[in-house]
Amino acid sequence: MIQVRELANYTGDIARSLGIKKYDIYGSSIDSTNVQVDRGEPKQVKASNRSSVIVRVWNENDTVGVTSTTDVDPNGIKLALKTACEASFFGVKENIPDFSPEATNPLPEVQYNKTSQIPVSELIDKLLNAEKELLETHPAIESVPYNSLSQQDIDRFYLNSEGALREEGRTYAMVYLYTKTEEAEKKPRSGGSFRMSQGMEALAIADCVKEASEKTISHLNYQKVPSGKYRVVFSAEAFLSLLGAFSNMVNAQNILDKQSLCTPESLGEAIASPLLSLCDDALHKDNVAAETFDGEGTPTRRIPLITEGILTGFLHSAGTAKQMNATPTGHANLGAKITVSPHFYHVFQGQSPEQEYKLEEAENTILIDELNALHAGVNSLQGSFSLPFDGWLMNKGDRVSIDAGTVAGDIREVLKSIIYVEKEPELTPSGVCPRIWVDGLSITGEN
Repeated sequence: MIQVRELANYTGDIARSLGIKKYDIYGSSIDSTNVQVDRGEPKQVKASNRSSVIVRVWNENDTVGVTSTTDVDPNGIKLALKTACEASFFGVKENIPDFSPEATNPLPEVQYNKTSQIPVSELIDKLLNAEKELLETHPAIESVPYNSLSQQDIDRFYLNSEGALREEGRTYAMVYLYTKTEEAEKKPRSGGSFRMSQGMEALAIADCVKEASEKTISHLNYQKVPSGKYRVVFSAEAFLSLLGAFSNMVNAQNILDKQSLCTPESLGEAIASPLLSLCDDALHKDNVAAETFDGEGTPTRRIPLITEGILTGFLHSAGTAKQMNATPTGHANLGAKITVSPHFYHVFQGQSPEQEYKLEEAENTILIDELNALHAGVNSLQGSFSLPFDGWLMNKGDRVSIDAGTVAGDIREVLKSIIYVEKEPELTPSGVCPRIWVDGLSITGEN
């Protein structure tokens, strides 16, 4: 683990000896172990320790140079500072990056206890047991071809020449199980589930096995669905994956680069049903990988993005905030070019709905559990998408798996066609969200 205060002290001494007055450093160290199994045998074990340190130096002309290193001893830091200083004379002269104005502000207080990593042999045993239990839940489940049990220990820090000094550590564990069935004269069917926690002891592996089994069994009896317009209910994971595919709508860097569906003037516009509200909340209680500061040292916080259908905020770095006369939001990733990305979405009810809907009472309604091929089926600059999905046709409590289907539409129309946001949230890797009901989506069934 990097001794950050010691690093800050000798970096300051080296910078003064080189005549460098302005610099900052962001670094992270990730200790990761991941295991996979196949039919009762260990398939793959990956153990890695990755360190990444970004060094920025400003020269007397106030242009900036950037370099990266994995060596943070005095010799490594000296070389990195010299290299970044030399590069600074070739730095951009417009919209020059600067320190975040909030890099020395107090950080939010978050209670977090790091947990110890367990031996690889225990990881393998836990995953082998999970695979065995899942295979025994139904004779049609022939294999669990995609599976993973992992644990990570992450340490991060940020410091600069104006006295900023941030550091924090996190641990988390994750299990993923995805099945495949084999039945005579039937197509293979699949179902998956995941769980995350702050450590291996709290990881709900049994719940993951149960959900993966239930989903798989629910897909065994499938039927074709006629093409047409349907009322669609998105699961939390499906809706957040769709939102994520169009995150350029709230990403200030994308907006400034004119790679977005929105413009700076879009703030205040109604872009969704008033039933929908959306925040990005790095500090949400369910975010096991919570971060209290970003790559520029800006404290993270809850950022309202859509409030009762109205676009109310963007995700900013220090640079985008300066250009748009806004405040940094704690979403910067430091690198050769600073990028902006979300932390943890929180979708919830905006205005109270005039009518409530229940899945067990729905007729001819499609429940989409998972969207696939997002890398190929989304045009993020036009707003359109056409995506294969896994899901069920719902009819008054009867749930029948859909053989094969594709959902298509425009994200702006989808957001405005929301007729109901349920109250009960579900946890996904990218955030928390209830099921979302949308009217009039185009579904193409397999002929």
